[in-house]
Amino acid sequence: MLDKTKPAAALVEDWLDRFESALSNANGNELAKLFHAESYWRDVLALSWTFTTVNGRDAIVAALAPLASRHVPHDIRLAPGRTAPRIVTRAGTQCLEAIFEFETAEGRGSGVLRLIPDHEDHNTPKAWTLLTALDELKGFEERDGRALSTGTATARNFHGPNWLDKRRAALAYQDRDPDVLVIGGGQAGLAIAARLTHLQIDTLIVDREARIGDNWRKRYHALTLHNQVHVNHLPYMPFPRNWPTYIPKDKLANWFESYAESLELNFWTGTEFEGGSYDDATGRWAVTLRRADGTARVLHPHHIVMATGVSGIPNLPDIPTLPEFAGTVLHSSQYTDGEAWRGRRALVIGTGNSGHDIAQDLHASGVDVTLVQRSPTLVTNVEPSAQLAYALYDEGPPLEDCDLITTSTPLSLARKSHQLMTAKSKELDSDLLAGLARVGFKYDFGEDGTGWQFKYLTRGGGYYFNVGCSDLVAAGEVGLVQYAEIDAFVAGGARMRDGETLPADLIVLATGYKGQEHLVRKLFGEATATCVGPIWGFGDGQELRNMYVRTPQPGLWFIAGSLAQCRINSKYLALQIKAIEAGLLPRQQPSAGG
Repeated sequence: MLDKTKPAAALVEDWLDRFESALSNANGNELAKLFHAESYWRDVLALSWTFTTVNGRDAIVAALAPLASRHVPHDIRLAPGRTAPRIVTRAGTQCLEAIFEFETAEGRGSGVLRLIPDHEDHNTPKAWTLLTALDELKGFEERDGRALSTGTATARNFHGPNWLDKRRAALAYQDRDPDVLVIGGGQAGLAIAARLTHLQIDTLIVDREARIGDNWRKRYHALTLHNQVHVNHLPYMPFPRNWPTYIPKDKLANWFESYAESLELNFWTGTEFEGGSYDDATGRWAVTLRRADGTARVLHPHHIVMATGVSGIPNLPDIPTLPEFAGTVLHSSQYTDGEAWRGRRALVIGTGNSGHDIAQDLHASGVDVTLVQRSPTLVTNVEPSAQLAYALYDEGPPLEDCDLITTSTPLSLARKSHQLMTAKSKELDSDLLAGLARVGFKYDFGEDGTGWQFKYLTRGGGYYFNVGCSDLVAAGEVGLVQYAEIDAFVAGGARMRDGETLPADLIVLATGYKGQEHLVRKLFGEATATCVGPIWGFGDGQELRNMYVRTPQPGLWFIAGSLAQCRINSKYLALQIKAIEAGLLPRQQPSAGG
């Protein structure tokens, strides 16, 4: 147990002072005395210019001791005005957690330190986890709105173009190319464009939809977010305090439109990105955009940010005999509303969030609907179980501090945390799970019991937050069959192996989406797709692959995830692009990575 008789701030300040001294003297022996044998250091750009996690005292010392002078952090101190050092429990371990700040030759950063007693060294508090993260680049800080020329007295008396004229000219891109082209105008695209714009990087978002927000607006009618509003703010512009706990998709779509307008983000709707090629000599892309009127524009940005989501292309599996079905077949991305099917019969193939939500919407519209389960699915009640992952955001620290604490958690401890949460959710959801088991629903709890969030981080789906459909399934009001029980699809529905035909007028394929590498191959070609490699998931590493960081293909970046993930990581992606444009980083990496 931590010694609570000593002031928390004093313990942290002592550790930080010793840490700075050991770093400045490149003293590996002194550094080793500061860390537990089993400890973790995560750096987000501040000292490595990438996302990296180092496990174990010896490996941490080996990585920190030889830092060049320009990367050695200095003026390391408790961060004034931020959450004070406090005793908390993380991944089942009680620790003293503190937020600190520091500087390097190139930037300013924030960090999170967690101390626990070392029982082999007289219970001396030592670092269990350490985060060092870049906040801003010196000389290239985010733009302050008060510095804009349109807000000065001179501008108010100037008889040239007014604000609207300037905005129209900026949006047209008639006399220039954007520095960054963002493909996709959902939360990922808006977040990174907002960050870049505040760093004075000329950025254009393009999206194929006719209106900003249509990527949410056009989804099925009953959709709402499955996590709570206070977790989901976008950068710079939080949701109003009177918003509902779970945001309806149309309300979110309209907010996206307001967000882009309020933050003066350059956005072309009705624009299809047809592909591009990179010129190593100029460090620019040649990309073709097809506008809504059919005309083509060729632009030459330095950077392309793919913000099309975890998955880009609907997955339409080759289902034998499905072409024999005489009714309507829709992918879940094409489904909008159940009212058109009132009084009829439907099969929904797939039991993730989309499959359940669509089945519930059809049931509410008076449709006789049956879920077809292809593989085990994690099911957890939306409250309280699914919200356990966001408990930090209810502890009291402000959003900025919660985001930093979230960033500070290394992968192995995140896995342990989610194992504990999943075990708790199994207890909370025991009645629901028993009811599902009685009707033959097959459920799981993720790899090694790590729960729904790691399913999302590794495969982008495979779970359902129960907002009522599981209760309908358990009660028999929404039917359930296993895909293995279907012998063949026939004109009137699905013929089961027992000879009975399950009638249907509609089949919805809630079969998910293909990974982003398929979209890269389509838009940039096989060579680029091979160069970049897998996107999302962890592979053999401790960071998401090719996500939020430089990829092996110069000038090609990826951002995806929940609103919270996009809010947090857009900051770090934007800082990397700014560093390249400011000449602090080369356009091409010295060696491949991702």
